[in-house]
Amino acid sequence: MISQRLLPLTCLLLAACSLAPSYHRPVVPTATSYRETGNWQPTHPSTLRTDWWQALGDPTLNKLEQTAAVHNQNLLAAIARLDEARAIARAQAAAQWPTVGLAASHQNAHVSNHTPLFPVENHPSYQSNLINLDASYEIDLWGAIKNAVIASDALAHASADDLAALQLSIQAELAMDYANLRALDTVLQDNQKLVDNWQQNLRLTQILVQHREANVITLSEAAFNLDNARAQLADLQRQRSQTEHAIALIIGSNPDTFTLPVNGSTPPLKPLQPAPDLPSTLLERRPDIASAEQQVIAANANIGVARAAFFPVFGLSGNTGYENTGYNNWMTAPNRLWSFGPTAALDLFDGGRLQALSDQAHAQWRATVANYRNTVLSAWKDVEDQLIALHKLRDEDLDTRAAAQTAQHVLDLTQTRLVSGIDTQFDVLSSERALLNAQLTQTAIHLNHIDASILLVKALGGGWQNPQQLSDKK
Repeated sequence: MISQRLLPLTCLLLAACSLAPSYHRPVVPTATSYRETGNWQPTHPSTLRTDWWQALGDPTLNKLEQTAAVHNQNLLAAIARLDEARAIARAQAAAQWPTVGLAASHQNAHVSNHTPLFPVENHPSYQSNLINLDASYEIDLWGAIKNAVIASDALAHASADDLAALQLSIQAELAMDYANLRALDTVLQDNQKLVDNWQQNLRLTQILVQHREANVITLSEAAFNLDNARAQLADLQRQRSQTEHAIALIIGSNPDTFTLPVNGSTPPLKPLQPAPDLPSTLLERRPDIASAEQQVIAANANIGVARAAFFPVFGLSGNTGYENTGYNNWMTAPNRLWSFGPTAALDLFDGGRLQALSDQAHAQWRATVANYRNTVLSAWKDVEDQLIALHKLRDEDLDTRAAAQTAQHVLDLTQTRLVSGIDTQFDVLSSERALLNAQLTQTAIHLNHIDASILLVKALGGGWQNPQQLSDKK
């Protein structure tokens, strides 16, 4: 009868309630479509996947991305932080279970000759041998432990999302650095041709000066143009070396030993063509948004932890074991000891500490909500920025390519006129420089076009998918 009466009470104590507010994803006004999609539509939309950079079609870049995924030191540090967060979550989850401990001791003691407890003539010295099994369990009546587990688990998920965001950022940075390196190889070849052009121009000018057909000022201008072209070439060589060093750092290699050969003959990379979905999909696609939401979930659960601190903490504790002054017949019934009973604790006065902690939890929740909304708005801005950039850069890319073709046509005509005696060698050199400058402009715009397409992939979340979504689909 007694056990039947205690059973409902026991079930009530073990079934913890939660004082945390019901969680709802923070509301952010969402547009039905991207504003700039009307200005730019992909000609051949590509499906975003985890190895999205392979759409650029460069085997060297593919190998670099694979190496970075394994050896990038920032990624390795983020993986360690993720392992740490998961370990903290497991440690917090362990608080839901009873704690059981075993203790044993052997003590020799001497009683004071003046103690009132024992006559000195009976036991001036004695020994105590003890083996004890302790168990304790906190009854999570108010859901403090449960909410602490939810918070730590959410922070572990946030750490995983941060890792995914960092990985996407590294992938995009590496792809952009490699595209820049490829562009620099082309630019270096064109600038070397410019240097050669100005050298030839200087030699022709020197001949004219010798024949008094040009003055010293013209010769100085020719020398100035050559020196300026050489300085630009040296600066581009510096940029290429520094870009190569940046790539080495990303893939976790020593810049002193890492090198990528100059490759100006390979066809230029083509911009990616990712197709953006609805703006609402970014809430699930972007890992930084997922991380920001997990921070809100953790802060929401911590409010429950702070509220529970105002209520008594109930628990069960007990111990059993054997104690004797000797070793003979130690573990027998007369030497057995045990205790069992409930415990309760409540702070009656704390100087406002608990209220301050509760206010802190609410303030942290408001901060995470604001951070989540700002992350979402920033994500939409990123997509809109790259959509308008791709729209304008595609037009610029076409225009500069047409300008380079026109410059090539002018050079062809000038060379024909040179043979006919209409134009001079100076005219040919001038047309050649116009072509080289047009090609340099076209290469720079094309690189910007590629970078914008990579940044759009990053803004759309790359090939990352929300782990929660994946688990829901299974």
